[in-house]
Amino acid sequence: MLETNPGPGLGILLAFMIFGKGMAKSSASGATVIHFLGGIHEIYFPYILMKPVLILAAIAGGISGVFTFSIFNAGLSATPSPGSIFAYMAMTPRGDHLAVLLGIFVATAVSFVIASIILKTTKEETGDLSTAAMQMEELKGKKSSVSDSLTKEETTKVAGNVNKVVFACDAGMGSSAMGASLLKDKFKKAGIEGIEVTNKAINDLENDADIIITHKDLTDRAQAKVPTAQHISVDNFLNSPKYEELVEELKSK
Repeated sequence: MLETNPGPGLGILLAFMIFGKGMAKSSASGATVIHFLGGIHEIYFPYILMKPVLILAAIAGGISGVFTFSIFNAGLSATPSPGSIFAYMAMTPRGDHLAVLLGIFVATAVSFVIASIILKTTKEETGDLSTAAMQMEELKGKKSSVSDSLTKEETTKVAGNVNKVVFACDAGMGSSAMGASLLKDKFKKAGIEGIEVTNKAINDLENDADIIITHKDLTDRAQAKVPTAQHISVDNFLNSPKYEELVEELKSK
């Protein structure tokens, strides 16, 4: 429960949703769903790397959660994996659910308050989300589900009518879900309606997709799965200029 409590990360992401700026703010809602419901905690690591002082919010939230669990003698019957709210509830012994939820809530509230104060009062600019994601990957020493290298990309051209856009990756979650969330937000702001934007695993792709967006290393697999769709390759789901190009193309139709 010390490591898997989703509360500290949830509080930080909620603070970015309200007090963040730019891409960090717009992507925080999708990251929150992935973190809290999906249990992929590494989704919020880049947000801390953008402003390292936020580690204080995570520490305080973690301590508060553990303190609450200790007061109410709450525990789990096994390690929740992944650390989602569903796994927590499934691993909670009968009669302890309220105490466990309280510990998560306290951790969330404490980290949210501290992160909010930091975001509102610090004068330093928040770092770039893409750079932070790549930094996280370097620190881990392996590829991450939420960070890809950032390079220049070719111009996007859209052919025919578009009713459905699908972000596809190996697992169908993580960074592809964040990419879908970002594109939905861009469509909404641009007044583009009637186009479904979703995310799936490549193996679950169907022929109803008009546009499929994948990381450049996975595009060949997606093309083999759905050869009838238009495929767009990106180097980074979190920050691709192709999203803006796609919006402009669709607005001009």
